[in-house]
Amino acid sequence: MMNKRLLAVILAGLALTGATILAAQDRGARVGYKDTIIVAVGETRDNVVSFGGDIIVDGKVRKTVFALGGSITVSGEVGDAVVGIGSAITIKSSAVIKGDLVGIGGTVSKEPGFKVEGDTVYLKSSELSGKIFKEGLKGVFSVSFWPIILIFKLVSLFIWLLVGIVMAVLFPRQITFAAGELRRNFWPTFGTGLLALVCFTIFVIFATVLCLILIGIPIVLSLAVAGMIVKVFGRIVVLFLFGESLAAAFNKRSISPIAAVLLGLLVFGFIGFVPVLGFFFSFVMGIMGWGIALRTKFGTVENWFHRGPRPFVQAPPAPPAPPEKKEAAAV
Repeated sequence: MMNKRLLAVILAGLALTGATILAAQDRGARVGYKDTIIVAVGETRDNVVSFGGDIIVDGKVRKTVFALGGSITVSGEVGDAVVGIGSAITIKSSAVIKGDLVGIGGTVSKEPGFKVEGDTVYLKSSELSGKIFKEGLKGVFSVSFWPIILIFKLVSLFIWLLVGIVMAVLFPRQITFAAGELRRNFWPTFGTGLLALVCFTIFVIFATVLCLILIGIPIVLSLAVAGMIVKVFGRIVVLFLFGESLAAAFNKRSISPIAAVLLGLLVFGFIGFVPVLGFFFSFVMGIMGWGIALRTKFGTVENWFHRGPRPFVQAPPAPPAPPEKKEAAAV
């Protein structure tokens, strides 16, 4: 039961992270990356999220404090939960946490006198690794291995977050154009992506075999770089399409490329945690991404593979024949 509750708390933290990132301009939310976030005495925030930085709560946080790496120090009040993954968590004696206290890896130190109204869950890194070492493959398929998977997924989502922001800033026109083509020509794009993935897999296998005689090593490296470029652009386009469609469902017709990519990433993050559906969804996204990246030549043409008939060009009219000279009439 504790493992299930732990999973639910971390998923709630993930949802909060995505929602807080989207609402980063709201004064009630704070999001930081490798910096220090301080909620001073008398100050109130809705949510506080940090990636690799430090969070110091001396005042009040209405909802949740979430950190990936870095540290969390609480001496004030937190209305919902304190969640740290790989973080150094310090709970002072004056701290009041009305929800749960969750630590995955890292450290948790508590001074006497603090108050936590919910559950306190702390999984040490040594306990996780020791359990996996003792149980072998059994630990891999047990619920106790889920924290490692969750950490990996959170780090992966964070990397895609950074890549998505950079791509949306540098190539907004190409991403928007490619997403429109994907919406208009879904099945041709899907077929192109499926065929491209099959061919790419065959090339990788063939190049791997050639690695036995060393000639295949540069080929494998080149294929890896090319595949990563295609995957990144295609994935960002698909995330943009999901985010734009989600915004349109809520009657929001105008949305920036960055916001659309972040909304799509939030949808992808939720579905990705469902074991079977998440794998299938990611596989279909990969096919769509490959198809739209190659079909539109990274958002620059409508159909790169279209080879229609040459346009008919009418030949210029022949010049008129010179008039025949009339023979002089015989006298």
